[in-house]
Amino acid sequence: MKMNCKTGLSAAMLLLMTACGGNGGNQAEQNASSAPAEPVRKVEVMVATVSNVPQETSYSSTVEAYATNNIMPQQGGRIRKINVEVGDYVTKGQVLAEMDRLQLDQLKLQLQNDELEYARLKSLFEEGAVSQSDFEAAELGYKVRRTNYDNLEENTILRSPLNGFVTARNFDSGDMFSMTAPLFTVQQVTPVKLLVGISESEYTLVKKGDEVTLTVDALPGRVFKGRVGRLYPTINPTTHTFQAEIMVPNTDRILRPGMYARVTVRYGVNRSVVLPDQCFYKQEGAGQRFVFVLSEDGKTVSMMPVTLGRHMENSYEVTSGIAEGQTVVIKGLAGLKDGSSVEVIK
Repeated sequence: MKMNCKTGLSAAMLLLMTACGGNGGNQAEQNASSAPAEPVRKVEVMVATVSNVPQETSYSSTVEAYATNNIMPQQGGRIRKINVEVGDYVTKGQVLAEMDRLQLDQLKLQLQNDELEYARLKSLFEEGAVSQSDFEAAELGYKVRRTNYDNLEENTILRSPLNGFVTARNFDSGDMFSMTAPLFTVQQVTPVKLLVGISESEYTLVKKGDEVTLTVDALPGRVFKGRVGRLYPTINPTTHTFQAEIMVPNTDRILRPGMYARVTVRYGVNRSVVLPDQCFYKQEGAGQRFVFVLSEDGKTVSMMPVTLGRHMENSYEVTSGIAEGQTVVIKGLAGLKDGSSVEVIK
């Protein structure tokens, strides 16, 4: 019996296709059955809770005197006596130095005579023996002489206008004072102040009276308390900061002008979720942080993006992404991915 050529060729091709199809299906099934199942990861978890989180930012600054006075007479003259030295603590009204007293003593004698004459004319005026114009002229002359004497005394006997430390003395006893430099500089250090440049993003957060803490390198281990005493009303267009003046009582006078300080400004409290550092996962090459949240049945985890706030010792404030009461993984993050099967261990 003769077989048609075309019929034989079709049968052969059908047989070949059937054989290949059968082998391909078996191979896929074999590969699927041989792929290892993802292991169940053992994890430890915690329930997210809300805490009070102080909102604060730290800045660098320098301690400054609350007030600085340069003390000198209004005109040149010989310095008769120096009473204080650099480093002395002086009080308001204390005599620091005396200039030559010749003019002062002469004016004092004239003033004493004017006082006697003024008293005599006043008595006569009250009796009607002196005209009002003559009395008023004498009274005016006496007051002018009194004012001149007070002014000259102030510039002859130099007193401290405030409590503070003498931080500079530029002349000695016997020198002829010139107007090239002040005779003394006195700085008030109770309280002290610090000027802090605060970011404009916090302009609406910082208020006058807000609590401040600071440390200084010169006094390790000590923390000083102060408050925001003044807020400057303009923002620097170059640095995008505004000035806050910090006041620190410094009653023991241990803080001194020029000390380098780190100032922490506190401007309120947030109620936020706080989680330990080990909760957070960061994908390589991305800036986003994640946490793994346990499902309701406790068998799988979901990877949730979060926004972080302040870092406090070993924990972070979470400002968004996690709500109070959700269960998050704190140990066993290695190898986890979204949807991973887990077993919670105590």
